Amino acid sequence: MKRTDNNKPEVADIFRIYGNDYRKNHSLPYVHKKVMHHIKVCRTAELGGHLEQCTTCGFQRNAYNSCRDRHCPKCQCLAKEQWLNDRRAELLPCGYFHLVFTIPHKLNPIILCNKMVTLAILFAAVNETLQAFAKDPQWRLEGQLGFIAVLHTWSQTLMDHFHLHCLIPAGALSFDKNRWIPARESFLFKVKSLAKEFRKRYLQKLEKAFVDEKLIFPADTQIYGSRHAFKNLIQSLSQTTWIAYAKRPFAGPQQVLEYLGRYTHRVAISNNRIVSIENGKVTFTYRDRHRNDQIETMALDADEFIRRFLLHVLPRGFMKIRYFGFLANTNKNKCIPLLRKLIDPKAPLPEKITETVQEMMLRLTGEDIACCPQCQKGRMVKVRKLPKPPFDTS
Repeated sequence: MKRTDNNKPEVADIFRIYGNDYRKNHSLPYVHKKVMHHIKVCRTAELGGHLEQCTTCGFQRNAYNSCRDRHCPKCQCLAKEQWLNDRRAELLPCGYFHLVFTIPHKLNPIILCNKMVTLAILFAAVNETLQAFAKDPQWRLEGQLGFIAVLHTWSQTLMDHFHLHCLIPAGALSFDKNRWIPARESFLFKVKSLAKEFRKRYLQKLEKAFVDEKLIFPADTQIYGSRHAFKNLIQSLSQTTWIAYAKRPFAGPQQVLEYLGRYTHRVAISNNRIVSIENGKVTFTYRDRHRNDQIETMALDADEFIRRFLLHVLPRGFMKIRYFGFLANTNKNKCIPLLRKLIDPKAPLPEKITETVQEMMLRLTGEDIACCPQCQKGRMVKVRKLPKPPFDTS
């Protein structure tokens, strides 16, 4: 199945063609089976939908429901736009910094078996590190930061690569909440110092989780299961260089919104990167970070492609986007209006966009999804509901 203009191969096609064999040959947790099923049936008759008819020529078509799974490549566009619309009203009239914190790959086997615990530690360690630096007088802020943190778990080739993107307004709210303390225009904190502090705090929390018996060690990670082996691992990791880096600062809120649209609702791989599915192989494009982001192609056995995709399924209920400091859900309703007054009381207030799904799609794609594809004049309206097919018990 090669890519054509009218029939682009998708992740769903891979699951339809090779998913049953993969499930037979591998012992999968329920959450992985559920994600595979959701993606496979997304926007198909199995989820039901409704019949649409043109008001002018009578043309009819079936419109099927989405699965709304956060791992589904088809279901992120509207979710992303709705989320961005909510964030639009929370933007501050200042610059923003973009920092990234990465966990060493040596920890990947433990993380993959303990995602809920180890990734929660990642968020907590980053938050504590940033807030500690904001309090330290040497960084000239001495206040509370606010930031949004977005978890990514993949590399461009779908391997496990756990890192946190942090979007930080360029300044701090004083502890007495009477002043906005702006950061330097091109510099927030020294990234090497951040990386060392992040390493210390993450390993302390990971070691405590081990002592409290919150970590599990299946056969492939059993080497770390003894107290002595785990202590050696922590010692080794405490002597390696961890990575924290800063991307170019954003000039203002509009740039921030554009960034958020690219990063927040990504899944491991988008459908437009799938080139072909044939002869048991999946070919896809990726950016080679070692060659100036040059676009390359990679072909994987379907079995290996599915394995890599499932590496990035998150535990049920785990929040991949979190808010901290004055942007935390418990603080932002009071802090955001206050900060706008402190930073620039004359700055225009950003407003939420009120639009229908049809208006949103027209803005994003230039396509009027309500326009009849047959006569190009009439409007497609719902005629009746399409029920889901009977559950197959065979």
